[in-house]
Amino acid sequence: MSLLEAQKRVLSGMRPTGNLHLGHYHGVLKNWARLQHEYDCMFFVADWHALTTHYENPEVIEENVWSMVIDWLAAGINPGSASMFIQSKVPEHAELHLLLSMITPLGWLERVPSYKDQQSKLTDRDLTTYGFLGYPVLQGADILIYKAGQVPVGGDQVPHVEMTREVARRFNHIFGRDSGYEELAQEAIKKMGRKHAKMYRQLRREFQEKGNHEALEKAQALIQEQQNISLGDRDRLFGYLEGGGKVILPEPQALLTETAVVPGLDGAKMSKSYGNTIALREAPESVEKKVRTMTTDPARVRRTDPGDPDKCPVFKWHIIYSDKDVRDWVQAGCTTAGIGCIDCKKPLIDSIIKEQQPMLERAEQYENNPDLVRSIVAEGCEKARTIARATLEDVRQAMGLNYR
Repeated sequence: MSLLEAQKRVLSGMRPTGNLHLGHYHGVLKNWARLQHEYDCMFFVADWHALTTHYENPEVIEENVWSMVIDWLAAGINPGSASMFIQSKVPEHAELHLLLSMITPLGWLERVPSYKDQQSKLTDRDLTTYGFLGYPVLQGADILIYKAGQVPVGGDQVPHVEMTREVARRFNHIFGRDSGYEELAQEAIKKMGRKHAKMYRQLRREFQEKGNHEALEKAQALIQEQQNISLGDRDRLFGYLEGGGKVILPEPQALLTETAVVPGLDGAKMSKSYGNTIALREAPESVEKKVRTMTTDPARVRRTDPGDPDKCPVFKWHIIYSDKDVRDWVQAGCTTAGIGCIDCKKPLIDSIIKEQQPMLERAEQYENNPDLVRSIVAEGCEKARTIARATLEDVRQAMGLNYR
């Protein structure tokens, strides 16, 4: 697969540390289901990442791996459209993680926003480990091993992608400049032919001097069209285009995705550790019971008291699940005490159950056929390893580790 084709690849993963809930569905899985029709998508079970915070309870991880994959399939991730695999089944992740750790400055890791944030929140666990400090490098290896061009994230996760970009940039700077790089790049340009060589130089100048990204894209497409240059020259031309060395590990882009934040049943963030979730595959009667007991506006002590929807967690769910007519009905009824809290929750219960019904049906076929789930994952692992091995060949070659 060419560099430009790889840049159309999306890579994302989830840690198997608990049952998936509606927060995961509206925050991640709905986006995955959409992206699988637009990109070459690879979704992985991040079991090594789970060990950074749950190393003392590995049984939690093992229990949840297969259940989580079924949740993905239930949510509409199609094995014919996206590859699903388990991180630890592709050991090349670990080798690239080790090699990248050799060049990653310690200060970069210590300034990652979530490093101190998680240490302060997860006080019941000992996170003073190398694995926890170095997990952003493993995260970078997860992305770079597939030369993925797009990483779907929310705004708070952009620093993680930027860290991966910095690591790739540093790697290419150190190892992408083979002996006589400038001369080799010039020779590669000549091999394009007079017309294309002139066009390449013009587009390169336009990008480097004026920052014209349209020129960059045209030049990349021009390189891709060349039939008479080697893969080494091709990669060299991609790197020379941007003023660096040969592009061995291309820098990924953060694919900002709209995410709906689903509050928990108590109004706090939905989290298994808070016990305030509705599972992705919750039984209808359980959904109804949980929604009926949801926290509402504390000002509505009695049925006749007017409320404020903006202070009620239930209304935040209506924003996700209800159309404008229902939201207007809730707004008017709540502020005038024209409807009670149970009345307000009824259309919400119906909408959640309706959304979950096809998920429960899809999940049933996989629950009854665990071998099918394992074969889907095995096929994904095989594809992932094929790509990962090719990337590591390039990395080892660049680092002088490809012994013959």
